[in-house]
This record gives sequence, C-alpha cells and structure tokens, in this order.
Amino acid sequence: MDVELAKPFVKAATDVIGTMAFITPRPGKPFVKKNTIATGDVTGLVGLTGDGKKGSVSISFQKSCAVAMVKNMLGDDIQDILQDVKDAVGEITNMISGQARAGLAEKGLVLQGSTPTVIMGDNHSITHIAKSPIMAIPFDTDAGSFTIEFCFE
Repeated sequence: MDVELAKPFVKAATDVIGTMAFITPRPGKPFVKKNTIATGDVTGLVGLTGDGKKGSVSISFQKSCAVAMVKNMLGDDIQDILQDVKDAVGEITNMISGQARAGLAEKGLVLQGSTPTVIMGDNHSITHIAKSPIMAIPFDTDAGSFTIEFCFE
C-alpha cells in the first residue's frame, strides 16, 4: 500500500473540516484495515472510477464529531438533527473526496466520484468496491474522532 496516496486525503480532511466546520482534525498513523465494521456511527461513502481503476473512499464519524460539525456548520438553524447530520456527512464526504481526487490527479491518478451514500447506525459495515487492501487514516478532534478509508484496484 502506497502511503503517498494517503497525503491528499489527510490534506483534504484538514482543509475541508477546518474551513466548513471550524474543527481541527489531527491525523494519526495510517494502517491497513482488516474488517468491514465502521469505526464511527455515521459514514459517508463515495465510489471512484477512472484510469482503468475502481475503488471507494469512506469517512466514518463518531456521533459526537458529526453533531459538532453540524452545529458549527448550521449554528442554531438545526431542524432535524438526524437529517442534518446525514446531509452534512454526505456533503463533507463529497468535498473531501473531490479535493483528495484533485490531489491524486496531480500524482497521475485521475478518478471520478459517485454521489455519496450515507450509512448510519451502531456497528454498521462498510463495503468497499475494490478487493484490494483498505488503507485507513484515523483522525482525532476536540469533538470526537473520524476515520477515512480508501482502496483502489
């Protein structure tokens, strides 16, 4: 697994969540994930295709982190917390995926992304499209943690 591929995801997560939700993510050490169980309570998932490759990227947020993002993004304008969290996680996942894909394109890997799918619930599974190893990057914030996972084949 090429750790260089992790750098655009780390930069995108730091930029997007810092700018949109005013939360500072602190990246941990990337690792190869061995199972399909999500590390968080709500996950955004984007399929990727292009350059003869296919794959996916997911971002799984602890409930506390997702709710803090929504509160920071919407202020007091929260109508339906579940729907707002779902929408915010989808949007953040889309933005991070897009910025990371721009970074991967600079390295010669051009990929298009699908519309994000959002999965909620305790111990839900994340099914990545590719059968290759899944790279996971844990992040910590003052509001809780999240993990970005990606794989390509």
